[in-house]
Amino acid sequence: MRRGRPAQAKATSDVGQWIEAALLVLLLIQIARLLWALVTPVGLFGEWRAREPVVVSADARRALFAGFDPFFRTGAAIGADGAAQQITTLPLKLYGTSVNEASGQGTAIIANESDEQASYAVGDEIAPGVVLKTVAFDYVVIQRGGATETLYIDQSSGDVVGEDGADAPAPDALPAPRPAGALESGALTGALNLAPRTESGKVTGIVVGMQGGNEMAALAGFRPGDIIVQVNGRPVTSAGDINALRGAILPGARLSLMVERGAATVPISLVLPENR
Repeated sequence: MRRGRPAQAKATSDVGQWIEAALLVLLLIQIARLLWALVTPVGLFGEWRAREPVVVSADARRALFAGFDPFFRTGAAIGADGAAQQITTLPLKLYGTSVNEASGQGTAIIANESDEQASYAVGDEIAPGVVLKTVAFDYVVIQRGGATETLYIDQSSGDVVGEDGADAPAPDALPAPRPAGALESGALTGALNLAPRTESGKVTGIVVGMQGGNEMAALAGFRPGDIIVQVNGRPVTSAGDINALRGAILPGARLSLMVERGAATVPISLVLPENR
């Protein structure tokens, strides 16, 4: 038994040497593969082709830009859901907005029918049943009765500051407006000379002319050369819209108009007092 121990130890030593040799061979193979990966450039995987630019046809471009004008806003605002927003007929006036781009929230300064101004945040109740939903750069979206409506900053009139810091009239300024109670439906109808604007044989607006002085028309927010393109959110598309507008100027009426004024499009909220 003493003589068998050296033979067993020698066999164990031979097995260990074979294992070490195998591990050394595997290590050399992995080192060779690593060096090969480092020095061999990586080629393309499969058949690769650059994307070809998609060019819209001329007919498709004409059809696209026939639906809207990217430089002038003549339609209603578009909400987050992609639906057109109706211009509100509430006796509210928007004086300013503040938008927080980080949170998506904002505040707005809005005056009620009594011209009392207050600051509202998104979610606040402006009036009973009227909630501020969204604040944008120059308009807000309010919600009442489950429907959404748009209220724009009123740009129908403005003040120009003179060199001495005092308010000075603009070169084409109209007479100063009188109190809202002085606006009368009959006098306003007689002061406006409404004519259709046609483009390519189609009526696209109502040109506002003045007759008998500009005071009553200016009180309503109009200026000579204004072109009405929407009445209560509906675009002007026919000459019959002129008669419909004249018929809508009645005591107690509330009309929301979109007006092209030069290169700008401004909203006009026309609120007529009741007969007393």
